[in-house]
Amino acid sequence: MKHSHFFKTLSILTLLTAFIGGSPAQAAGPIKVLIIAGGCCHDYEGQPKVLKAGIESRINAKVTIEYNPDTSTKATFKSYEKDNWADKYDVILHDECSASVTDKAYVKRILDAHRKGTPAVNVHCAMHSYRWGNFKEPVKPGDDNAGWYEMLGIQSTGHGPQSPIDIKYQDKGHPISKGLADWTTINEELYNNVQVFDSAHVLAKGTQMQKPRKKKGKKANPNAKAKEATAVVTWTNEYGPNKTRIFSTTIGHNTETVADDKYLELVTRGLLWVTRHIQDDGTPAEGYGK
Repeated sequence: MKHSHFFKTLSILTLLTAFIGGSPAQAAGPIKVLIIAGGCCHDYEGQPKVLKAGIESRINAKVTIEYNPDTSTKATFKSYEKDNWADKYDVILHDECSASVTDKAYVKRILDAHRKGTPAVNVHCAMHSYRWGNFKEPVKPGDDNAGWYEMLGIQSTGHGPQSPIDIKYQDKGHPISKGLADWTTINEELYNNVQVFDSAHVLAKGTQMQKPRKKKGKKANPNAKAKEATAVVTWTNEYGPNKTRIFSTTIGHNTETVADDKYLELVTRGLLWVTRHIQDDGTPAEGYGK
Protein backbone atom coordinates (compact mmCIF):
# COMPACT_ATOMS: atom_id res chain seq x y z
CA MET A 1 0.00 0.00 0.00
CA LYS A 2 2.83 2.36 0.85
CA HIS A 3 4.50 1.73 -2.50
CA SER A 4 1.19 2.17 -4.31
CA HIS A 5 0.60 5.49 -2.54
CA PHE A 6 4.14 6.66 -3.44
CA PHE A 7 3.77 5.92 -7.16
CA LYS A 8 0.31 7.46 -7.21
CA THR A 9 1.73 10.67 -5.68
CA LEU A 10 4.61 10.61 -8.15
CA SER A 11 2.17 10.31 -11.08
CA ILE A 12 0.18 13.29 -9.83
CA LEU A 13 3.35 15.35 -9.47
CA THR A 14 4.40 14.38 -12.99
CA LEU A 15 1.05 15.49 -14.37
CA LEU A 16 1.22 18.76 -12.44
CA THR A 17 4.73 19.42 -13.75
CA ALA A 18 3.58 18.84 -17.29
CA PHE A 19 0.54 21.08 -16.74
CA ILE A 20 2.65 23.90 -15.27
CA GLY A 21 5.16 23.76 -18.06
CA GLY A 22 7.42 20.74 -17.71
CA SER A 23 10.91 20.83 -19.13
CA PRO A 24 11.90 23.55 -21.63
CA ALA A 25 11.67 21.03 -24.47
CA GLN A 26 8.13 20.06 -23.48
CA ALA A 27 7.04 23.66 -22.98
CA ALA A 28 8.52 24.93 -26.23
CA GLY A 29 6.09 25.84 -28.93
CA PRO A 30 6.48 28.19 -31.85
CA ILE A 31 6.95 31.80 -30.81
CA LYS A 32 3.97 33.61 -32.30
CA VAL A 33 5.23 36.74 -34.06
CA LEU A 34 3.14 39.45 -35.68
CA ILE A 35 4.92 41.70 -38.18
CA ILE A 36 3.17 45.02 -38.83
CA ALA A 37 4.44 46.46 -42.11
CA GLY A 38 3.48 49.36 -44.36
CA GLY A 39 3.75 53.06 -44.89
CA CYS A 40 6.17 55.46 -46.44
CA CYS A 41 9.50 55.16 -48.14
CA HIS A 42 10.44 51.48 -47.91
CA ASP A 43 9.90 48.10 -49.58
CA TYR A 44 7.21 47.00 -47.18
CA GLU A 45 5.85 44.45 -49.61
CA GLY A 46 9.15 42.57 -49.78
CA GLN A 47 10.94 43.18 -46.48
CA PRO A 48 8.43 41.43 -44.16
CA LYS A 49 8.69 38.30 -46.31
CA VAL A 50 12.47 38.37 -45.93
CA LEU A 51 12.10 38.80 -42.17
CA LYS A 52 9.57 35.98 -41.92
CA ALA A 53 11.76 33.55 -43.88
CA GLY A 54 14.87 34.57 -41.96
CA ILE A 55 13.25 34.22 -38.54
CA GLU A 56 11.43 30.96 -39.23
CA SER A 57 14.57 29.35 -40.69
CA ARG A 58 16.54 30.16 -37.53
CA ILE A 59 14.19 29.51 -34.64
CA ASN A 60 10.97 27.78 -33.67
CA ALA A 61 8.61 30.60 -34.61
CA LYS A 62 5.42 31.19 -36.56
CA VAL A 63 5.36 34.60 -38.21
CA THR A 64 2.17 36.35 -39.33
CA ILE A 65 2.37 39.46 -41.51
CA GLU A 66 -0.14 42.31 -41.54
CA TYR A 67 0.73 44.46 -44.54
CA ASN A 68 -0.86 47.73 -45.58
CA PRO A 69 0.03 48.76 -49.17
CA ASP A 70 -0.55 52.43 -48.29
CA THR A 71 2.78 54.10 -49.13
CA SER A 72 2.06 57.37 -47.35
CA THR A 73 3.08 58.41 -43.84
CA LYS A 74 -0.58 57.96 -42.81
CA ALA A 75 -0.71 54.17 -43.05
CA THR A 76 -2.83 52.57 -40.32
CA PHE A 77 -3.46 48.93 -39.45
CA LYS A 78 -6.64 47.02 -38.65
CA SER A 79 -5.11 45.22 -35.69
CA TYR A 80 -4.61 48.46 -33.82
CA GLU A 81 -8.28 49.41 -34.11
CA LYS A 82 -9.40 47.01 -31.38
CA ASP A 83 -8.53 46.53 -27.73
CA ASN A 84 -6.48 43.48 -26.77
CA TRP A 85 -5.22 43.38 -30.36
CA ALA A 86 -1.92 41.70 -29.39
CA ASP A 87 -3.33 38.94 -27.17
CA LYS A 88 -2.83 36.16 -29.74
CA TYR A 89 0.88 36.88 -30.16
CA ASP A 90 4.04 36.48 -28.10
CA VAL A 91 5.82 39.45 -29.69
CA ILE A 92 5.08 42.27 -32.13
CA LEU A 93 7.64 43.28 -34.76
CA HIS A 94 7.00 46.91 -35.70
CA ASP A 95 8.17 47.57 -39.27
CA GLU A 96 5.84 50.43 -40.11
CA CYS A 97 6.53 54.02 -41.20
CA SER A 98 3.55 56.05 -40.00
CA ALA A 99 5.01 59.43 -39.09
CA SER A 100 1.78 61.35 -39.71
CA VAL A 101 -0.52 59.13 -37.67
CA THR A 102 -1.37 61.26 -34.65
CA ASP A 103 -4.65 59.77 -33.40
CA LYS A 104 -3.86 59.59 -29.69
CA ALA A 105 -6.45 56.93 -28.87
CA TYR A 106 -5.11 54.75 -31.70
CA VAL A 107 -1.49 55.11 -30.54
CA LYS A 108 -2.51 54.48 -26.93
CA ARG A 109 -4.02 51.12 -27.93
CA ILE A 110 -0.69 50.13 -29.47
CA LEU A 111 1.26 51.20 -26.41
CA ASP A 112 -1.19 49.66 -23.94
CA ALA A 113 -0.41 46.19 -25.31
CA HIS A 114 3.30 46.70 -24.66
CA ARG A 115 2.72 48.38 -21.33
CA LYS A 116 0.73 45.34 -20.20
CA GLY A 117 3.58 43.01 -21.15
CA THR A 118 3.61 42.11 -24.86
CA PRO A 119 7.24 42.52 -26.01
CA ALA A 120 8.22 44.43 -29.13
CA VAL A 121 10.95 44.41 -31.74
CA ASN A 122 11.23 47.71 -33.62
CA VAL A 123 13.15 48.17 -36.84
CA HIS A 124 14.18 51.23 -38.83
CA CYS A 125 11.29 53.61 -39.57
CA ALA A 126 9.26 52.38 -36.61
CA MET A 127 11.49 54.86 -34.77
CA HIS A 128 10.02 57.73 -36.83
CA SER A 129 6.36 56.83 -36.39
CA TYR A 130 3.52 58.22 -34.25
CA ARG A 131 4.99 61.63 -33.51
CA TRP A 132 3.40 65.00 -32.98
CA GLY A 133 3.96 68.32 -31.27
CA ASN A 134 7.49 69.64 -31.06
CA PHE A 135 8.99 66.20 -31.54
CA LYS A 136 12.31 67.51 -32.86
CA GLU A 137 13.15 68.72 -29.36
CA PRO A 138 13.78 66.27 -26.50
CA VAL A 139 10.43 65.14 -25.12
CA LYS A 140 9.90 64.89 -21.37
CA PRO A 141 8.81 61.55 -19.91
CA GLY A 142 5.08 61.60 -19.30
CA ASP A 143 4.43 64.39 -21.79
CA ASP A 144 1.63 64.11 -24.32
CA ASN A 145 4.02 63.31 -27.19
CA ALA A 146 6.52 61.16 -25.30
CA GLY A 147 4.70 57.80 -25.28
CA TRP A 148 6.12 56.19 -28.39
CA TYR A 149 9.66 57.31 -27.62
CA GLU A 150 9.39 56.00 -24.06
CA MET A 151 8.46 52.58 -25.45
CA LEU A 152 11.39 52.65 -27.87
CA GLY A 153 13.91 53.93 -25.32
CA ILE A 154 15.53 56.37 -27.76
CA GLN A 155 14.13 59.46 -29.46
CA SER A 156 15.15 59.89 -33.10
CA THR A 157 13.85 62.45 -35.58
CA GLY A 158 15.88 62.19 -38.77
CA HIS A 159 18.79 60.68 -40.65
CA GLY A 160 21.70 61.53 -42.91
CA PRO A 161 22.23 60.54 -46.55
CA GLN A 162 22.59 56.94 -47.60
CA SER A 163 26.15 55.65 -47.26
CA PRO A 164 27.81 52.70 -45.49
CA ILE A 165 27.64 52.52 -41.69
CA ASP A 166 30.40 50.95 -39.59
CA ILE A 167 28.66 49.09 -36.77
CA LYS A 168 30.58 48.31 -33.60
CA TYR A 169 29.08 46.42 -30.69
CA GLN A 170 29.47 48.21 -27.38
CA ASP A 171 28.27 45.38 -25.14
CA LYS A 172 29.85 42.21 -26.47
CA GLY A 173 28.73 40.16 -23.47
CA HIS A 174 24.98 40.67 -23.87
CA PRO A 175 23.12 37.56 -25.08
CA ILE A 176 21.92 39.44 -28.18
CA SER A 177 25.40 40.54 -29.27
CA LYS A 178 27.52 37.71 -27.82
CA GLY A 179 29.88 36.49 -30.54
CA LEU A 180 28.50 38.80 -33.24
CA ALA A 181 31.20 40.52 -35.28
CA ASP A 182 31.33 44.23 -36.03
CA TRP A 183 30.34 44.90 -39.64
CA THR A 184 29.91 47.53 -42.31
CA THR A 185 26.59 47.89 -44.09
CA ILE A 186 25.93 48.77 -47.68
CA ASN A 187 24.38 52.21 -48.22
CA GLU A 188 22.10 52.79 -45.23
CA GLU A 189 20.59 55.62 -43.20
CA LEU A 190 22.10 56.57 -39.86
CA TYR A 191 19.27 57.72 -37.60
CA ASN A 192 20.11 60.49 -35.14
CA ASN A 193 19.76 60.24 -31.36
CA VAL A 194 17.92 63.22 -29.90
CA GLN A 195 18.03 61.51 -26.53
CA VAL A 196 18.68 58.10 -24.99
CA PHE A 197 16.37 57.32 -22.07
CA ASP A 198 17.74 55.93 -18.82
CA SER A 199 15.79 52.70 -19.36
CA ALA A 200 17.65 51.95 -22.60
CA HIS A 201 20.77 49.78 -22.82
CA VAL A 202 23.10 50.42 -25.77
CA LEU A 203 24.27 47.36 -27.71
CA ALA A 204 25.83 48.90 -30.82
CA LYS A 205 26.79 52.24 -32.32
CA GLY A 206 27.17 53.16 -35.97
CA THR A 207 29.60 55.60 -37.57
CA GLN A 208 29.00 57.10 -41.00
CA MET A 209 30.81 59.59 -43.20
CA GLN A 210 28.10 62.01 -44.28
CA LYS A 211 28.47 64.34 -47.24
CA PRO A 212 26.43 67.57 -47.03
CA ARG A 213 23.07 67.13 -48.67
CA LYS A 214 22.31 69.03 -51.82
CA LYS A 215 20.09 72.01 -51.07
CA LYS A 216 16.88 72.30 -53.02
CA GLY A 217 17.35 74.35 -56.19
CA LYS A 218 21.13 74.44 -55.84
CA LYS A 219 23.97 72.40 -57.26
CA ALA A 220 25.91 70.09 -54.99
CA ASN A 221 29.32 71.40 -53.97
CA PRO A 222 31.88 68.94 -55.41
CA ASN A 223 34.47 70.12 -52.90
CA ALA A 224 32.31 69.63 -49.82
CA LYS A 225 33.97 67.33 -47.30
CA ALA A 226 32.19 64.51 -45.57
CA LYS A 227 31.77 64.72 -41.80
CA GLU A 228 31.78 61.82 -39.38
CA ALA A 229 28.57 61.11 -37.49
CA THR A 230 27.99 58.52 -34.76
CA ALA A 231 24.74 57.31 -33.21
CA VAL A 232 23.33 54.38 -31.27
CA VAL A 233 21.87 51.92 -33.79
CA THR A 234 20.92 48.90 -31.66
CA TRP A 235 19.62 48.78 -28.08
CA THR A 236 17.27 47.20 -25.58
CA ASN A 237 14.73 48.88 -23.35
CA GLU A 238 12.42 48.10 -20.44
CA TYR A 239 9.02 49.71 -20.77
CA GLY A 240 6.16 50.36 -18.41
CA PRO A 241 5.27 49.03 -14.97
CA ASN A 242 5.90 45.43 -16.06
CA LYS A 243 9.31 46.32 -17.49
CA THR A 244 8.31 44.83 -20.83
CA ARG A 245 11.33 43.88 -22.89
CA ILE A 246 11.87 45.92 -26.06
CA PHE A 247 14.56 45.50 -28.73
CA SER A 248 15.22 48.05 -31.49
CA THR A 249 17.57 48.68 -34.38
CA THR A 250 17.52 51.69 -36.68
CA ILE A 251 19.30 49.72 -39.42
CA GLY A 252 17.19 48.26 -42.23
CA HIS A 253 16.30 50.82 -44.88
CA ASN A 254 17.22 48.62 -47.84
CA THR A 255 15.89 45.12 -48.44
CA GLU A 256 19.40 43.94 -49.31
CA THR A 257 20.46 44.90 -45.79
CA VAL A 258 17.45 43.15 -44.25
CA ALA A 259 18.37 40.00 -46.20
CA ASP A 260 21.95 40.04 -44.86
CA ASP A 261 22.58 37.10 -42.52
CA LYS A 262 24.23 39.46 -40.04
CA TYR A 263 21.06 41.54 -39.85
CA LEU A 264 18.69 38.57 -39.65
CA GLU A 265 20.77 36.99 -36.88
CA LEU A 266 20.70 40.25 -34.92
CA VAL A 267 16.93 40.72 -35.24
CA THR A 268 16.25 37.07 -34.44
CA ARG A 269 18.35 37.26 -31.30
CA GLY A 270 16.49 40.42 -30.31
CA LEU A 271 13.25 38.55 -30.76
CA LEU A 272 14.51 35.67 -28.59
CA TRP A 273 15.67 38.09 -25.91
CA VAL A 274 12.40 40.00 -25.59
CA THR A 275 10.46 36.71 -25.32
CA ARG A 276 13.00 35.30 -22.80
CA HIS A 277 13.98 32.33 -24.97
CA ILE A 278 17.70 33.07 -25.34
CA GLN A 279 20.67 31.61 -23.48
CA ASP A 280 23.62 33.60 -22.17
CA ASP A 281 25.76 32.61 -25.17
CA GLY A 282 23.20 33.96 -27.63
CA THR A 283 21.79 30.61 -28.74
CA PRO A 284 18.08 29.80 -28.52
CA ALA A 285 16.76 28.21 -25.34
CA GLU A 286 16.04 24.49 -25.54
CA GLY A 287 13.18 23.77 -27.89
CA TYR A 288 13.41 27.10 -29.73
CA GLY A 289 16.35 26.48 -32.06
CA LYS A 290 16.40 24.99 -35.52
